[in-house]
Amino acid sequence: MKKKKSVAMLLAGGQGSRLGVLTSRIAKPAVPFGGKYRIIDFPLSNCTNSGIDTVGILTQYKPLELNDYVGSGKPWDLDRLEGGVHILPPYQGQKGGDWYKGTANAIYQNLEFIKRYDPENVVILSGDHIYKMDYSQMMRQHVESGAACTIAVLDVSLEEATRFGIMNTNPDGTIYEFEEKPAHPKSTLASMGIYVFSADKLEKYLTEDEQNPNSSNDFGKDIIPAMLAAGEKMMVYRFDDYWKDVGTVESLWDANLDLLNPKLNLNLADPNWRIYSRVHGLPPQYISEYAEVENSLVTDGCTVGGKLDYSILFENVTVEEGATVEYSLIMPGAVIKKGAAVRYSIVAENVTVEEGAEIGADPAVVGADGWGITVIGNDLTVGKNAKVSANKMITDSVKEGEQL
Repeated sequence: MKKKKSVAMLLAGGQGSRLGVLTSRIAKPAVPFGGKYRIIDFPLSNCTNSGIDTVGILTQYKPLELNDYVGSGKPWDLDRLEGGVHILPPYQGQKGGDWYKGTANAIYQNLEFIKRYDPENVVILSGDHIYKMDYSQMMRQHVESGAACTIAVLDVSLEEATRFGIMNTNPDGTIYEFEEKPAHPKSTLASMGIYVFSADKLEKYLTEDEQNPNSSNDFGKDIIPAMLAAGEKMMVYRFDDYWKDVGTVESLWDANLDLLNPKLNLNLADPNWRIYSRVHGLPPQYISEYAEVENSLVTDGCTVGGKLDYSILFENVTVEEGATVEYSLIMPGAVIKKGAAVRYSIVAENVTVEEGAEIGADPAVVGADGWGITVIGNDLTVGKNAKVSANKMITDSVKEGEQL
């Protein structure tokens, strides 16, 4: 097997329970995003654009749709004879097998995959972040600094720092302490969950961690503290562009609508750093003479006859004449019928919203205390003249005239 300078390992096995019905049937990295994408398109495209051509995708929770979507890796130019993309589920070995017990254990179970390519460095990535990043710059800093591990960080506000793992550093960027969600942060450098390890150090600390029966087998909780305690040189890599963890309904909704903000660097079709997707070959969208469309993204295959404002329509969505969609994400195959209104909501794949139905509400009308994003699960029907109020997670079809 040809030696590789670097291998990326993409953690994509999480359940994503905070996304509720959106991940009841699919893994979080397979959740649709931005009209024609899936969340996993971002780290895969970053790998391609960064010159990394060998990627292991570690799957576990409901992997079928994610596996089908990634396929041979061709849309991301990762269908290679030497390297390419590989799906890595838990498997049974001679000494038995087990589900991935944590992020560190997931990589440990796949050390043989990494060693096939004998890389100098291993890049550890998460499958649930929206961002564009050149990993080659981070790897260059890692090599030049002589660090055992380099951790990407984002400078956040002091208030936000209490929600992240925080890296406390010396002036030269070396890390002297890691604090998980500190009540009183000493620093505002938040870990992005993106690591570059020297391959030999990664193997050493993963192996030692696996032998510790008290470990939770997690990079942030176990591996990083162990390396710091052992005196390993660890560095931060500062990232100052757009990045969002889309692990909650609100953050997923926010990140999608951020695509409509011209002040943010989220041009997904930028020829210098394109985000690739498997979606292609759909017919052009149709906007009827009766439609009103403002500040929205409408993907190929859509038909719009109603009012659309600050929203994103994924492929093959229909918004009939007289329907209203505002500040919402309408995922593939959904149909919003005449007179229906969808506001501040996420409507999942293949949902039908019947005539006169109302979903979600404007926070200015409801008030901050009772407001939240309303989510309608896959393949459901919201009946004629039904009403689903703000901050609801709908898992079953709503009957005609029903009020929730």
